[in-house]
Amino acid sequence: MSGQHGEARSQHDADPLVASPATAKGLGQAPPSDSGGRERRYVIRGGAVMSMDPNVGDFEVADVLVEGKKIGAIRPRIHAPGADEIDARGRIVVPGFVDTHHHQFETALRAFLANGLLINDGSGSPNADPSYIEYVLQRFARAYRPQDVHINTLFAGLSQLDAGVTTVHDVSQIHHSPDHTDAAVQALIDTGRRSAFGYFEGDGRAGSRYPQDAHRIRNQWFSSDDQLVSMVMGGEIHQPPEVYTRSWGIARELDLPIAAHAVSGAGHRPIIDDLARGTGGVGNDIGFGPDVLLIHMTGMSDLAWQRARDAGVHVSLAFPIEMHMRHGVPPILKMQELGMEPSLSSDVETTMAADPFTLMRSALTMQRMVVNQMVLEQGDFTPPDEWPTPAPDTPSLLTVRDVLRYATVNGAEHLRLDRKAGSLTPGKEADIVLLDATALNVAPLNSVPGAVVTLMDRTNVETVIVAGKIRKWKGRLVDADLDRLRQELEASRDHLFRAVGIRQDLYAYS
Repeated sequence: MSGQHGEARSQHDADPLVASPATAKGLGQAPPSDSGGRERRYVIRGGAVMSMDPNVGDFEVADVLVEGKKIGAIRPRIHAPGADEIDARGRIVVPGFVDTHHHQFETALRAFLANGLLINDGSGSPNADPSYIEYVLQRFARAYRPQDVHINTLFAGLSQLDAGVTTVHDVSQIHHSPDHTDAAVQALIDTGRRSAFGYFEGDGRAGSRYPQDAHRIRNQWFSSDDQLVSMVMGGEIHQPPEVYTRSWGIARELDLPIAAHAVSGAGHRPIIDDLARGTGGVGNDIGFGPDVLLIHMTGMSDLAWQRARDAGVHVSLAFPIEMHMRHGVPPILKMQELGMEPSLSSDVETTMAADPFTLMRSALTMQRMVVNQMVLEQGDFTPPDEWPTPAPDTPSLLTVRDVLRYATVNGAEHLRLDRKAGSLTPGKEADIVLLDATALNVAPLNSVPGAVVTLMDRTNVETVIVAGKIRKWKGRLVDADLDRLRQELEASRDHLFRAVGIRQDLYAYS
């Protein structure tokens, strides 16, 4: 596999996804040949189709026609002479899931911070040390070589692809040099799924070219809009004002979306308020707009929220991480109050799983826990007022359809990809997931959205399609030598621990 512009590999001569013959065994029926090719047609036949497009609707039984890389039609009993067929009976057919914030370069550090907080709170507890900022960003990140960036990003992408996440925003805070940057972009291309490459800062070493290297990156890697990988400009406000002012300015010069973290415990609130007023930055003032994606938005002021809503700012919530690492309570109730909706993100695998089912269930249960307790407290816990009717101003409970929308349609919109992905809509590109509803953890099927959100996990992800190309077939990734890639990831992990002088111990950090 070569780069999207035919460039020779500088560091990765072998195709990282070529599988050994053994990995192709046991797949059963072969997938449609040359899927995603310009002239190829196939029909996904007989599944329960949940389109996530109100103009298309949902079907208990229907077919999906894929023509090249696009969806051609969705309806019962499609007649398509000569087209290959995929038997989807007993399967739920949904759009591919979208993750709007994932630090993929950290994959070699999975579960290292299972108890970790964002910042050391000085308590001396196992939750305080090790912590994320001090260990991951200030120590491990500095030891990454370009080859570490590549294998970490590639392995994370394949893992999410296996779980049905067909689109990711890779918040890539590892741009120590142009070589690190090129390795990150190449890994996204090699993964073969839809990705928004987030060009964020590195460690600021001599030779780093953030943010001005955005011009080269845009011209070299993203000269066409007709490709799977697009670009987002990182504009982190914890950078010096002259740096984030320039990054936001470059983003608007190049017509790139802007993404930045906004976290209550990281000193971001006053800067976010300045941006909300349009007085942020140095020299040329910068402010909110519909091109901005803010991550977390925990602990922000009412002013910031009002201005964000009015300016069309998008917000990505990482429910599991926000609750676990003391970012603050996920601000879903504030968003409901303002008529806003989030997209969902996994954030860091140093601390939590990155599959869409974890994200959807966390969002659903967290919001319902808070609102249900709010309702109970409107009574007095004794008869006849132990089960009160909710007061008129009580937030509505989230439903399974709500969080499915967050995980698909909203994610694509927040990454400016909604014309291509996010729903099963004729004319959009065919990012499609087939979920096994006959499996032991789901059968019998009584509710399609209910089963997806409340019962399923990554083991139910049977087939994954990106832009018409089948990437996972009958439970196995296609053309991925996972044994070899795992060994490369383990070698990267070993290098990182050695380089920063941290002892590897499978039980020490729990």
